[in-house]
Amino acid sequence: MSLEEIRKKVIFHNSVDVWIAACKEKNVPWTNPDNYKKFIAHLLKNNLNLKAFNLCAHEAGATEDEKTKFTETLAETKEDPNSLTYTIKLNDSALDIIRSYNM
Repeated sequence: MSLEEIRKKVIFHNSVDVWIAACKEKNVPWTNPDNYKKFIAHLLKNNLNLKAFNLCAHEAGATEDEKTKFTETLAETKEDPNSLTYTIKLNDSALDIIRSYNM
């Protein structure tokens, strides 16, 4: 699902789903947690309004083993702000910052 498609469903999304959608738009793999951390660092550096929250894989609708493993790996380093899951409001300026990330 693209960023525009998930934006139409609801305004706020978790950063893992945003990461997956952004990767799919650019046709790059999303399963590397280190790349997710770099993505989050980019969002934080660009002052995107992010609200951290705890996300369990099953709560995010993660029925795929890959997504479950991904979120569990991130949870292992939860003291790192770049490993956290955030709520992101997908407005135009947020989408610009997200899409400006070079994967």
